[in-house]
Amino acid sequence: MITLEKAKKALEASEKKAEELKIQVSTVIVDEHGSTIVMSRMDDALIISPDFAKAKAFTAASLKMPTAGLLEYAAENKPYFGVNTLLGGELTTIAGGIPAKKLGKIVGAVGVGGSVDPSQDALCAQEAVAVLEA
Repeated sequence: MITLEKAKKALEASEKKAEELKIQVSTVIVDEHGSTIVMSRMDDALIISPDFAKAKAFTAASLKMPTAGLLEYAAENKPYFGVNTLLGGELTTIAGGIPAKKLGKIVGAVGVGGSVDPSQDALCAQEAVAVLEA
């Protein structure tokens, strides 16, 4: 289980990494069911970035895999082709969503959105996941 206190620390780790990268992002921490525990949007982050972050966190939690990894399965002629159209578009293949595990079990996920380079979103999410898994 991810406590509110731990989720807040993870969110801070994501924002610290974003500051190092000189980007503004939104970060969402969800539980294993994809329900939001905490969310933030940094000053000057894109207004739509919380929606990106939530979709990434939800996807990572519900499919139990990083959103970037889903892309190879969602390409045309692959098993998950069109997955991003399910659930009214709540799923995404854009990098920046990473599940958090404890003892091999998914306990939640982090979604980060807002950078023009999704790999930077993923770096921020990795920092938050490291806190959740510690």
